[in-house]
Amino acid sequence: MASRPHTPALPRLFKGVIVGAVAVGAAHVVLSDTMRFALVGQASATLGAPTGYGTAQVFTTALVNTALVMPLVLWAGMRLSGERKLGAMLLVGSTGWVAVVWNGIDGLDDSFGAMLPLPSLALVVAVTALASLLRRRPSPAPSAPSAPPVPSAPIRPGNVSETTPAS
Repeated sequence: MASRPHTPALPRLFKGVIVGAVAVGAAHVVLSDTMRFALVGQASATLGAPTGYGTAQVFTTALVNTALVMPLVLWAGMRLSGERKLGAMLLVGSTGWVAVVWNGIDGLDDSFGAMLPLPSLALVVAVTALASLLRRRPSPAPSAPSAPPVPSAPIRPGNVSETTPAS
C-alpha cells in the first residue's frame, strides 16, 4: 500500500489557520458559557436560592472542557480536511490555548460576555497553523530480510554433529 503524498506547505498552512480559528472559537465558547454558569451560581447563592452546583465545580468543569475541546476540534478538523501527522499541531495548539486561558481567565471570571484578549487568540491561531507544517520524518523503509549465508564448503558426512539434520 503506497502512502499518500504530502500536502504542500501553503494549503496545509491555510487549513491550519481555518481549523485553528474554529478550534479557538469553539473552545472559547465552551469556556465562556461554562463561566457564565459560575456567575449565575454565585448570583443565585447570594440571593438565597442556590442552583445546586458550586462555583468551584463549574470553574473546574469549564477549564477541563475547554482543554478537551481544543485538541479534539483540531484533530477532527484536520483529519476531515485530509491531513495526517498532526501531533505537533495538537501539542502546540493545546499548550498555547492553556497558556492563553491561564493568563486571561480573570477577565472571563468577572463579567458576562467577556472575551479573552483578541491578540492572544490570534497568536494561538497563528502558532497552531505554523505548527501544522511540522511533520515527523517518515521512518526509512525496512530492508527485505536477507537469506541465510551460504556455507563456504559443503558439509561432509564426517563433520555432521548430532544436532544437524542428516541430508
